[in-house]
Amino acid sequence: MSDSAPSRLRIKVITPRRLLVDDEADSVNIPGLEGELGILPGHRPLLIALGKGELVYVFKGRERRFSVNGGTAEIAPERVLVFTEQVRDEKDGNLQG
Repeated sequence: MSDSAPSRLRIKVITPRRLLVDDEADSVNIPGLEGELGILPGHRPLLIALGKGELVYVFKGRERRFSVNGGTAEIAPERVLVFTEQVRDEKDGNLQG
């Protein structure tokens, strides 16, 4: 990361029905088709297909987890946009879509 890299990421998780998450993150881990991908502020731009697994993001020591099964993610130095059909919130177990 360079000195001009952002200090945080903006993460958005979007389903066909609603914007599920719009938050800040210090780090994001997402399940790609080829394995898990860790993302920090300043990451190079990337577009990936999601596999089945856990999306985890951390902000100020607070961790939030979701189970996802497919979709896409657009990664930029200052943001992560996740587009998926259904998400299960690990905190309350509810299926969102």
